[in-house]
Amino acid sequence: MEWTIQQLREFLAFDHTCRYLIHDRDSIFSPTADQALSGFGIRVLKTPVRAPKANAFCERLVGTIRRECLDFLIPLSEGHLKRILREYIRHYNRGRPHSALGPEIPEQPQAKVPASPHRHKLPIGYRVTAKPVLGGLHHEYGLKKEAA
Repeated sequence: MEWTIQQLREFLAFDHTCRYLIHDRDSIFSPTADQALSGFGIRVLKTPVRAPKANAFCERLVGTIRRECLDFLIPLSEGHLKRILREYIRHYNRGRPHSALGPEIPEQPQAKVPASPHRHKLPIGYRVTAKPVLGGLHHEYGLKKEAA
């Protein structure tokens, strides 16, 4: 409990824009820790009782960011970490297929893919392009019209 409060103090000691902390009902988050947070102007929101999946979506996203991005890159500063996360979030929403979407991309690009007589062949006059993301850790693929 004391360790958790100390970690929160160190994190919130400087200017911060945090307004809420969502946590489960684990014993490391005691009423004392919640009071310490309210002293920093942060409102504590607890997940429902006996609802182990209440935090599942957030935990899934954080795990994906860790496994696909931060396990391979070492941020050198807070600013560097923010740049890495901004680029990864853009890739996550605009370039990375999501199997739950069938697999589609959440924010589809505006350009329409030209029709092809066969769905596994490239349309005539187009080629596949690869754009590196995060220094080549990931790639986004698209079609580009070939020069005549």
